[in-house]
Amino acid sequence: MEYRQLGRSDLNVSALCLGSMTWGEQNNEAEGFAQIDRARAAGINFLDTAEMYPVPPRGETYGATERIIGNYFKARGNRADWVLASKVAGPGNGIDYIRGGNLKHNRRHIAEALDASLKRLQTDWIDLYQLHWPERSTNFFGQLGYRHQEQDFTPLQETLEALGEQVKAGKIRHIGLSNETPWGTMKFLQLADSLGLPRAVSIQNPYNLLNRSFEVGLAEVAIREQCGLLAYSPLAFGMLSGKYENGARPVNARITLFSRFARYTNPQAQAACDRYVHLARGHDVDPAQMALAFVTRQPFVTSNIIGATTLEQLESNLGSASLELSDELLAAIEAIHREQPNPAP
Repeated sequence: MEYRQLGRSDLNVSALCLGSMTWGEQNNEAEGFAQIDRARAAGINFLDTAEMYPVPPRGETYGATERIIGNYFKARGNRADWVLASKVAGPGNGIDYIRGGNLKHNRRHIAEALDASLKRLQTDWIDLYQLHWPERSTNFFGQLGYRHQEQDFTPLQETLEALGEQVKAGKIRHIGLSNETPWGTMKFLQLADSLGLPRAVSIQNPYNLLNRSFEVGLAEVAIREQCGLLAYSPLAFGMLSGKYENGARPVNARITLFSRFARYTNPQAQAACDRYVHLARGHDVDPAQMALAFVTRQPFVTSNIIGATTLEQLESNLGSASLELSDELLAAIEAIHREQPNPAP
């Protein structure tokens, strides 16, 4: 397993990160434990979660994923072996059951969210604490274009100061952004540098063969500012594995179970996805492993967040770490991208 520096921090994280958003919904605790054990055996030391998980978010399951991870740490006694990442939720997204709804990135909400996460995770600290999505209205979660709206939101300086207080208290080591824009990322970094506040070490945004919008604007920021990408949805909700080919809807698969996961199922995305899957098979490469290896090899990526609902899927994902994509295969991927760029942003 390759390890990479997390921003300008003293932490090195595995090039593959284990995602957890299915635990507590599609996966039970025993299955979550088994996934963590297998990932650790493969050399993964990076585990990502969020207060909102599992997904899709429901009041009945709120916090279940963090509780599973906390129970794992208690059972295995190996908390110190992991770089643990979690996130504080933002407003909207159909959530009205967390802290009474109307979520903010202010002192009160950050402190309450963090303390609750620490309790569920059964740990005294979180290595990377991320803002799950912006409090302000901007383009994320599939909105490609920016449409300006005048609104009040917690000043970014106040958010950074609130996070800084938690860093000083020892409850978090480093901070990160998620679903953020170039403006937001640069503003957070500028404030941190000018005011001596915690500097974001990463940005967790979607990135996959169907959505390479990160390359426009944010990739340069990630490299020049040492604020690397933690890529989520690298398989586009499993679309790039080929299991949904020709409109198939396998039993118990995420897109089959949950209608809200429509981000990667539009006709343009399906057409492009079929081309990538056929390309991989034509080169005798597993489609999912090709898609994952493409993400992991990008110079602006710090870690690629893999997720699975079965150990067989996880095993395949882990295998992508050793896959070298040929120049011919990479050129063919670029040819498809030129013809069908970002069909599912």
